[in-house]
Amino acid sequence: MAEKTLKDVAEIMKDLDICMLTTTTSNGMLASRPMSNNGQVEYDGNSHFFTWENSRMVSDIEMDNGVNLSFQGKKDIYISITGKAEVTRSREKMEEHWVEELNAWFEDGLDTQGIAMITVEAKQIKYWQGEEEGEVKF
Repeated sequence: MAEKTLKDVAEIMKDLDICMLTTTTSNGMLASRPMSNNGQVEYDGNSHFFTWENSRMVSDIEMDNGVNLSFQGKKDIYISITGKAEVTRSREKMEEHWVEELNAWFEDGLDTQGIAMITVEAKQIKYWQGEEEGEVKF
């Protein structure tokens, strides 16, 4: 298995916007949903997603914060990130990651009632492209 650095993965991820975020539900099943990575080019091992605080995804994370992010891109690139998620409702923390494109989903921006942000801290990152595969060690 090839050794990849976080910088290597960040370079690959800069063109990958949509991922599937997988949580464990209250009945022990896995649930995945598409989330926008907001084109954050400077990936540092943390991913940030905006959502509704009363969503099933938030309740899943508050019950079991182990999650997986899966990305697929051009030229058969696949990235799997296993991590721990945290939900915040802090406007100050959300401001750091807000981009104008999010106004399409949250009409009043950060003043939208019920908005929350999920931060996923990577614990393991795996990468596949063709015959090559790699892993970022933390």
